[in-house]
Amino acid sequence: MNRFLSKDFLSGLMFIGFGLVALYFGQKLALGTPVRMGPGYVPRMLSLTLLGLGVLVCIIAVVSGSEPVERPKWKPITLVTLGIVCFALLFERAGLIPALVVLIMIASLAGEEFKLVEVIGNIVVLSVLCTLVFKVGLGMNIYILRGVW
Repeated sequence: MNRFLSKDFLSGLMFIGFGLVALYFGQKLALGTPVRMGPGYVPRMLSLTLLGLGVLVCIIAVVSGSEPVERPKWKPITLVTLGIVCFALLFERAGLIPALVVLIMIASLAGEEFKLVEVIGNIVVLSVLCTLVFKVGLGMNIYILRGVW
């Protein structure tokens, strides 16, 4: 039973699950041929590749065994998810930089140690990089600071 609760076996099942979901949602797309590919050709091949890889990983995990799954750490999972939700809610209302500040602050609390100086440095660097990439480089129509820029 331990072989079926190993990290490798469960990750293989995850690959199989993603492959099956992709096959299900892409079933109505026209497949085409390798020469004249339709819109469903690449998604179908990728989902079949995921299925094959998942089956292979599951077989190897059952035959050779691997380390067991550890208990989930709920604090990081909860705080990172909460940070992403707050980012999504703040992005349109306040702009990119306030949303990034909230995301980084909340996600930083999920770690084992919290150093305010490192978090502030992370906020500054990511804010400058995101502004340069998305606003200046790509020219996206997003607010950096709502009402200002």
